[in-house]
Formats: sequence, C-alpha cells, structure tokens
Amino acid sequence: MKRIKRTRPAWLLIIALAWTLACNVPSASTPTPDLLATLAAITPLSSDSTPQPNSPISSTSEPTGKIVYVCQIFKVQASNQICIINADGSGFRRLTTDDNRQHYYPSLSPDGNSVVHASFREPNIYEIYEMDIASGNVSQLTDRLGNINGPEISPDGSTIAFKLSTANSNQIWLMNRDGTNPHPIPNASGWDPTWSPDGAYILFASDMQGGVQLYRIKPDGSELLKISDLTAIRGRSDWSPNGQFIVTYSGESWKRDVYVMNADGSNARMLTPTGGNSQGPSISPDGQWVAFTSYYDNYGDDHGCEIYIMRIDGTDVRRLTDNDYCDYQPRWGP
Repeated sequence: MKRIKRTRPAWLLIIALAWTLACNVPSASTPTPDLLATLAAITPLSSDSTPQPNSPISSTSEPTGKIVYVCQIFKVQASNQICIINADGSGFRRLTTDDNRQHYYPSLSPDGNSVVHASFREPNIYEIYEMDIASGNVSQLTDRLGNINGPEISPDGSTIAFKLSTANSNQIWLMNRDGTNPHPIPNASGWDPTWSPDGAYILFASDMQGGVQLYRIKPDGSELLKISDLTAIRGRSDWSPNGQFIVTYSGESWKRDVYVMNADGSNARMLTPTGGNSQGPSISPDGQWVAFTSYYDNYGDDHGCEIYIMRIDGTDVRRLTDNDYCDYQPRWGP
C-alpha cells in the first residue's frame, strides 16, 4: 500500500519561522542615564569575551570589609586627609584630624584594626604613622628618615615595607612593625611596595631597566624578577589573596586603565571600561572585588575622582563615593 506523506499546514511553518527570528533578534531597550548600570553591562572579561586560561572567577557575593583612601576634602594636596568607608558604601569616616598637613598612601593592617599612612612633617621629610581605627590613637613609627611613603604591613603583621626617595633614587625599605630597624632591601630600586599574601615576596614598580614595570623580590633582596610587560605602568598594584593574580594600572595621562594578570605577568588584560582614567587598584580580602579610582562621572575635572568597585571579572561597576573633591589611593582590608 502506498504510504501517504503528511505535510504541516503552511501557517504552522510561518509561525515557527517568526518565533525563531524573534528569539534571535536583540530586543529594543530604553537608554538609561545610569552610568554605573551601563558600565556594568558593557564591561567584558576580555576583548573577545572568551574566558581566559586561569581567569579569576567572580562570584555573586556582595562586597565586605573596609576601604581606606585619601580624601582631598579641602581640594588642596597639601591638606590631603585619610578617610575610611565600608565596602558597601556605608560608614564613611574621616580618620586624620590635622587640617594643615598632607596625609596619604594609607593601607589597612591584616586584621583590619589599624591604618598605616605617611604624613608631611617638614620639607622632604614625611613620617609613617599607625592609627588604631576604634580609638583613634596614633603612633609615630619613623623619625626623619626622609621622603617616605607607601607603607604596607606584612601578612604576619611583623614588618612594614615602604618607599624612601632621595635626590637620585627611590628604594624599597623594611622596618619592624614598631618602626625599629629600618633598612633598604638590596636590589629593590622602586616604589609602591605590596606584599604577596604569604609574605614571601614584595611587588613594586621600578624603572631600573628603562620603562616602568612591576618587579618581584624577596625581603632579603634575592630573586629579583621582572613581572609585567605593559606600557606606561605607574605603580600602586595589588596581589590577590590566593597569590594567583595581580592588578595594576597602565596608560598615558588621563587615559589609564586597570589591568589584571597572572602572578607571573602572563595573560594581562584590561578590566575597566575605557574613558574613566582608572587607576590605583586594590583587591578585596575575598578576592572577588577590585577597588579603584576613576573619573567616569567627572572626566577631566581635577577634583572629579571617586572610589569605584567592580567584580574581579570587570563586571558590576559601582561608585562608592560621591563628592565635589577627589577621593583616591584606595586600599581594601577586612
């Protein structure tokens, strides 16, 4: 018996085709004036959106901990102050109280209970101080070493790394937590030191081989290694808590962006959306977020920098501060 071939009605085929096309055509959306929502939506992990080998994976966790930073509340560099804010944008507090001195380069202790920073004393003399956050008590740790800044406490809490500048050079120094036994690290010519999470290495910026790049060295001056290969690196970098990634910033003046790379400098890629002059990144204690300075909402305004955060994959950009003065040099802690 001859088999009859059944065919679908034409109108069913038309409906199916229309449905398929509708599913593959981007739906129209209403433009939003919310810059941060726009940034979060357009920020890719990489230029081709393909997951990179060993890429840091962002979770859905919300930011926790505290961020300490420089707040230029008087709009004058000579009167910079140190402020602190919770990672969710609450709990703003000014920490320093001397209106007539410059305070800068703050960082939080590993336990989150204190802040170390540099403050102006007299021409070419800065001192490093440690402030207890709860009580406000301040201890002076150095005494006329010279032009010093960028202090950071080691993960075990015993040692402070910092930069000392002279007329001819910049050098990474170490001292005990109480300020005793200050001494330079051999071979560590540079600035902006930051400790690896296990305390085995110090990352810093240097121009010892020409252009500025990131270098890694042991505290005793051994195992010096060039890490990065980016154009126009400035400094102020940070290490992820698991030691696998480094964040830094690079670019020409007013065209800087935050980058993430593997700890050996490989697989470097840009995290921040362009157009913000983004810089000074710091990674959260859980390794899931990055704080940084940017001018997204006030580009070109010298007083327009604010503190932003984003997930470690470059998504979910959020502004934490919103002032008519500059907020910069963020460092994240517990």
